[in-house]
Amino acid sequence: MATTHHEVIKQWAEARNATPATVSGTEHGDHLGVLRFDFGGDSEGLRHVSWEEWFNPFDGRGLNFIYQEQRSDGQQSNFFRLENPGREDA
Repeated sequence: MATTHHEVIKQWAEARNATPATVSGTEHGDHLGVLRFDFGGDSEGLRHVSWEEWFNPFDGRGLNFIYQEQRSDGQQSNFFRLENPGREDA
């Protein structure tokens, strides 16, 4: 069975003890706003959400998860970004 992008994202986040989150105050009605992960550091302004809540807007917005496994020094990297290929603001 092929690994889905949801499984890849969850495995990446769980390996870093990251919790799915949203930035408080960026919601649009009942819809989550800015998607983030809480890595257990400075989580001020973040609200934890379930994976289902996190993946609904991720899929609905057609986002791509761009991530790094390791930094150039070999240490685990927490770098990621969410890319919307449909936006033309570059």
